[in-house]
Amino acid sequence: MVRDALSKGTIYLLLSLGGVLMLLPFLWMLSTSLKAPNQVAVLPPAWVPVPPHWENYAEALRMAPFGRYFVNSVIVTTLSTIGELLTTILAAYAFARIRFWGREVLFSLLLGTMMVPGEVLLVPNYLTLTKLGWIDTYAALIVPWTASVFAIFLYRQHLLSVPRELGYAARVDGAGDFRFLWEILVPITKPALVTIALLKAIGSWNAFLWPLIVTNSREMRTLPVGLTAFTTEAGTAYELLMAASAFVIVPMVVLFLLFQRHIVEGISRAGIKG
Repeated sequence: MVRDALSKGTIYLLLSLGGVLMLLPFLWMLSTSLKAPNQVAVLPPAWVPVPPHWENYAEALRMAPFGRYFVNSVIVTTLSTIGELLTTILAAYAFARIRFWGREVLFSLLLGTMMVPGEVLLVPNYLTLTKLGWIDTYAALIVPWTASVFAIFLYRQHLLSVPRELGYAARVDGAGDFRFLWEILVPITKPALVTIALLKAIGSWNAFLWPLIVTNSREMRTLPVGLTAFTTEAGTAYELLMAASAFVIVPMVVLFLLFQRHIVEGISRAGIKG
């Protein structure tokens, strides 16, 4: 009894320490966003700035067109998430429910592409978009990210957990593949789709390297790329950068807090059936 209590106490202590360590960068960002420029690099750092400089947030908004960046981020995140959901549903259904020659080999090759580092694809993707004339357009920001091998794998595993008898019953009632997919499978696998949508939305909202590469004008930049406005040859205004960063992450933090239960539920239900 005592041993179990000590074991649980140790686990809770370690988890608490891990949670505090994970929160430290976030707390440092908020603390720095309220400091004067001469307080940013002071050692040891003061976690509670006195007095707090709330005007840093207004100054950060004045230095760059964050309204435009916000709209761009919303458009790119929304459309790329919808696109990924559509491709994921169709591809996962084909690999999980439709029998065709070479299905397993093709799926293995698809999984093999996950081993290719994303940086390797930057140059060929950029050259392709250049030939298409898509540089500095929404198409360049959205189209290359409307498919994800990981999302297909995750949703396929989820579909495999659905009894095949459900499909047989639907066919007896006269439902084809398309109707069975959209009217039966999609509604009952909503937790997995919510998980995929949230992971995609967070990743797309925070994406930096690709939007930086394929955009040339300020009108097409997204919020993470807009943060570079605070870094100049004269140095970085860390207090303003942190204030702007707080604006950038707030929507995703709220989204995660509202739907974190669905993320855990969706991943836990996926299983490893194959």
